[in-house]
Amino acid sequence: MEMLYIAVMLLQSMVISLGVGSSTIAIINFFVAIADGKIDPQERAMMGIVYKVLRISMIFILVCALLIAVMTGMAGVEYWSDFTAGMWTLIIVLYVNAVLMTKHIMPSNIGPALQASTWYTLGIIMSLIPLGLAGFSYFEFIVGYLAAVALAIGIVNGIMHYLKKQREA
Repeated sequence: MEMLYIAVMLLQSMVISLGVGSSTIAIINFFVAIADGKIDPQERAMMGIVYKVLRISMIFILVCALLIAVMTGMAGVEYWSDFTAGMWTLIIVLYVNAVLMTKHIMPSNIGPALQASTWYTLGIIMSLIPLGLAGFSYFEFIVGYLAAVALAIGIVNGIMHYLKKQREA
């Protein structure tokens, strides 16, 4: 059981890393694609591949998180904490935002920034565990996460504004 737990934890770390990296590539592709004001078929195809990798990462993150919850409970260890609540909040936001973006309900000035900031926050909080720095409250987590989202929205919209000005010039 312990070896399985370790394997799932390692897989979770790997797919979070894959998700953070793919999210970075996705947002860079997004900027490149909109720089000329239109997304051509080649750009759309490349973005589609990256989005598939992100979806695969999301599926594995959910499976790993569920397995870890079950295995922790089977070991008789308390699972829920402010940290796990924060992690599950991020997973839910990843899924809800991905669905809303796919259905073109989420505005492009919010969706990509929300997705990127959520992936980065997930990567950061998982990196805090081995450092022994995961003892924050859920309120502290939410404040930090909302600050990350606001920063990402500002950066993404600033870049989009800059690209639009470059097209107009």
